Amino acid sequence: MQLRKATMTDFDQIITILKDGANQLAEHGVDQWQGDYPSHDQIKEDIKNGWAYLAVSDDHETVGAIAIVDGPDHVYDNLNGKWLCDTDNYVVIHRVAIKSEHAGKGYATQLLNSVINKIRQSDKVDSIRIDTHEDNKAMQHLINKMGFTQVGKLHGAYRPDETSYVYELKK
Repeated sequence: MQLRKATMTDFDQIITILKDGANQLAEHGVDQWQGDYPSHDQIKEDIKNGWAYLAVSDDHETVGAIAIVDGPDHVYDNLNGKWLCDTDNYVVIHRVAIKSEHAGKGYATQLLNSVINKIRQSDKVDSIRIDTHEDNKAMQHLINKMGFTQVGKLHGAYRPDETSYVYELKK
């Protein structure tokens, strides 16, 4: 699995991948990404800041998208919990999606492994943070499998009355 930094020419492809991801969540009864998040403006900001990546399989096919956002991330300002590392030197994994035609083939695991390995090469990062909707059991399973520790909850960070579980992995 390779990570390729996205450019504005990739914008439509990223939007398509994320909409496909939202549809997959809806099919599984998960209310995550069913509103205006992630928005077009958010994806443009991800690209502009160098946070947006495409996941490219070993056979050179784009299979997913992800954002690796530099901290501090103000989404976490109202965390109900306690971080493993009290630091602003962290990155956040956001907006992870694998195309539905590639779901169930291990690409999400490969993608997160690639991201974690890439981040661990940086000496400017103390930890990696990620969150997911309380009903997104598949993502919770993947996050736990990758060695993250649940450190708390967010209420209403993305939409009113929505709860997300928050995780951290020490680098």
